[in-house]
Amino acid sequence: MADATLSMPAAPAARGRGRRVLPGFGLTLGYTLFYLGLIVLVPISALFLKTFSMTLEQFWAAVSSPRVLASYRLTFGASLIAALVNLVFGLLLAWVLVRYKFPGKKIMDALVDLPFALPTAVAGISLTAILAGNGWIGQYLEPHGIKLAFTPAGVVIALIFVGLPFVVRTVQPVLEDAEKELEEAATCLGATRLQTFVKVILPSIMPALLTGFAMAFARAIGEYGSVIFIAGNMPMVSEITPLIIIGKLEQYDYTGATAVAVVMLLISFVLLLVINGLQAWQRRHAGMPA
Repeated sequence: MADATLSMPAAPAARGRGRRVLPGFGLTLGYTLFYLGLIVLVPISALFLKTFSMTLEQFWAAVSSPRVLASYRLTFGASLIAALVNLVFGLLLAWVLVRYKFPGKKIMDALVDLPFALPTAVAGISLTAILAGNGWIGQYLEPHGIKLAFTPAGVVIALIFVGLPFVVRTVQPVLEDAEKELEEAATCLGATRLQTFVKVILPSIMPALLTGFAMAFARAIGEYGSVIFIAGNMPMVSEITPLIIIGKLEQYDYTGATAVAVVMLLISFVLLLVINGLQAWQRRHAGMPA
């Protein structure tokens, strides 16, 4: 009887326990590393190798000229301001779309994705036509000394437009999954609306907020199409760093263009690393898995 029991085949559940839908770890890891290297590491390596053909003095001269430094300040400063604005108003827009019902809600929800579908050049031309001195809005602002088009302010507006969906679409599903019972419990315990938001809601959505901020910031740093039309591209005033790189490429200064691109890459990487570190710290502080 014991021999018969030992010779019985394993149950179907036991046989299928070790099976996986995707191939094994070795194959999937190899494909992942190959794909990552082909799409990301090879272009970045080529960028650094091209830069290594320059001497240290040539590299420093290419990346620290007054015109390039002014473009750094505008690019990163405008990107930071736009990402902070989107952090606030993207949260408000996501809150309205999740917590309230009103006519035209689905249309508004669809319009959030418009910057994703709209070509960036079309967005730049549209913003310029609206904000220029003879535009729908600009014609009423310029008589009061408020000039938006062809200024750094126009750059910020364009970057806000292209970065808003990243914050909304990152925060919106988190708000939808939030446990309203915790808010009701806080209200029953006497918490005000502000206390409920700061102590209950904000900690749960903070990782999503930081993720949306990072994505909007990264998109703004590399934005080109929507900015060149509304910026005016005046050297030392409204010239962004991607335009500097394009200008060097058009002048066949490939090493200078790659040097500026490497600086942009390193600064962006450090900033995103800091933001990811803040996200990990927030998750640990909130007791969530990292």
